[in-house]
Amino acid sequence: MFVRIVKMSFEPSRIDEFLQIFQQSKEKIRNFKGCNFLELYRDKKNDNIFFTYSYWESEKDLENYRNSVLFKEVWGNTKVLFNRFPEAWSVDKIVSLT
Repeated sequence: MFVRIVKMSFEPSRIDEFLQIFQQSKEKIRNFKGCNFLELYRDKKNDNIFFTYSYWESEKDLENYRNSVLFKEVWGNTKVLFNRFPEAWSVDKIVSLT
């Protein structure tokens, strides 16, 4: 399992559009085969910057999602709202304390 982190910066006037897209698609993304966890975070100082954290069983599962109709629809509607290029990282979790 690995973690996918995506940083997105939006035009301030388009934030509500993004939140609506996320609200409508979050369950579908979370229930996509191989996705075990999904969260959305908002930067405390720059309220137009958001991060998604998702846990995936394998890189193949993430690739299947990225090639899916769902991703193409969600990403297609989301990317037009950006004011900067998004950044993404795939990382392995080393330690987790709860």
